[in-house]
Amino acid sequence: MKIVLINPPHTAIGSRVPDDHLPPLGLLAIGGPLIDAGHDVRLVDAEFGPMPLDMVVRDALDDHPDFVLIGHSGSTSAHPTALLIAEMIKQREPATFIIYGGVFPTYHWRDILAATDVFDFIVRGEGEATVVALVEALEMHQAPASVAGIAFRDDLDRPFATQAAMTITELDAYRVGWELIEHPKYSYWGGKRAVVMQFSRGCPHQCNYCGQRGFWTRWRHRDPVKFAREIAWLHREHGVELINLADENPTVSKKAWRAFLDAVIAENVPVLIVGSTRADDIVRDADILHLYRKAGVIRWLLGMENTDEHTLQLIRKGGSTSSDREAIRLLRKHGILSMATWVAGFEDEGFRDLWRGFRQLLAYDPDQIQALYVTPHRWTPFFRIARDRKVIQQDARLWDYKHQVLHMTRLKPWMLFFSVKLIELAVQSRPKALARILFHRDPEQRHSMRWYTKMGRRVWFREVWGFLMTDRRTKDGPTLAAFWGAPQDAEEESMAVPRPARKAAAVARRLSGPLPRSTAGGRTNPGR
Repeated sequence: MKIVLINPPHTAIGSRVPDDHLPPLGLLAIGGPLIDAGHDVRLVDAEFGPMPLDMVVRDALDDHPDFVLIGHSGSTSAHPTALLIAEMIKQREPATFIIYGGVFPTYHWRDILAATDVFDFIVRGEGEATVVALVEALEMHQAPASVAGIAFRDDLDRPFATQAAMTITELDAYRVGWELIEHPKYSYWGGKRAVVMQFSRGCPHQCNYCGQRGFWTRWRHRDPVKFAREIAWLHREHGVELINLADENPTVSKKAWRAFLDAVIAENVPVLIVGSTRADDIVRDADILHLYRKAGVIRWLLGMENTDEHTLQLIRKGGSTSSDREAIRLLRKHGILSMATWVAGFEDEGFRDLWRGFRQLLAYDPDQIQALYVTPHRWTPFFRIARDRKVIQQDARLWDYKHQVLHMTRLKPWMLFFSVKLIELAVQSRPKALARILFHRDPEQRHSMRWYTKMGRRVWFREVWGFLMTDRRTKDGPTLAAFWGAPQDAEEESMAVPRPARKAAAVARRLSGPLPRSTAGGRTNPGR
């Protein structure tokens, strides 16, 4: 079958400002298994340019594909664009099957299918096995209801979902379709040839605002040696210089992460690694941080989210301000850059709260910061906490963490915005930070900090221009629940977890054996 994968052009500021673009890992991860199943697959990456939508559609339909698959890593904010592309494709080629996947459609499948008929199928959760099974079922004219992990409209035109698909226990069983991209086109970190990879999926922590944890259901990791070997192959065969890890938390298992570091060091390839992890893991790994740097780790984004202990408890972050500060100190000691994320809007903050957060950031002394705004997802427990707050930004394209979306009673939007912009400016422009940018003894880190500063400056001014001139906010918008619908945290885990073989066998033996006394003869257990 002819299959086209479409990576929609993203409207987020972070996608539009830098000259660098990273390949769409999610689509490549689906493309590999489809190619191995014998299908003719190609990628239309509309991020370059970005491509006008009519050009995207024309390119996608050029060889009359049987299937078009649409997905984007910025799932919520990319949905309006994905919808437009699907509508245009259906207008020109109504018989072409359109399959839609990602975090947002995984949870909003009912709303999407009720509102439009341009998406034939929605893949819920991980797509590698599900997409192959769905394409095969349609190719063989079998009922799609037999495929787990999808949603579609039934014979009565009602949204319908099959049973949840199982999580992929062996991540190495499905390969990434690296042949779908032209590697010289993709770069990061100031022109270095780069790709996005995943060592692990999921996270065991219970942060109640995270839109990713439940999507992957549980933490798993790839074989450390095979993963390191793939990185080395990408460098030797395609000249890849930098790996951007898309993991939510790659360092969960110290044993597995140590095995990966050792394997990368043994491959002896000059590849840099950037990614994100928890400050607690950095503190835990104080004795092996020298291996991080030796393996090529040059920057960690530390998801601190906030500097207030009460807020950290509210969002169930599980960290502490002391471990955050210690992690930054340890990273600097071992020659690794730190980027601290700081999120405004978890609570109804005032100027005093922002001032306290600013002083705490100065005390942390990170190399870089990324200031964001809380962006609640309907399937997270935090959505239930914030459900009655007013929405001031109703354009889903701007639900990208860089725009305010929730009303604050103590601060008007312009007050919060310019406070955050001033905090960014002050933290990034403090003498210590400027000295590192100008005179850091490591030329690689000096290059990276200058590149990030240059991009950050362009993003900063573009955000200010957008806030003043182009972004539209609602003064008296709907509540969060009225805007998106009822909370979905009961459905947060998007996939089912296979039972361990030993446990499943024990359950089978118990079910096949004699009935326990409490249920024998039809009597029920009075304790239940």
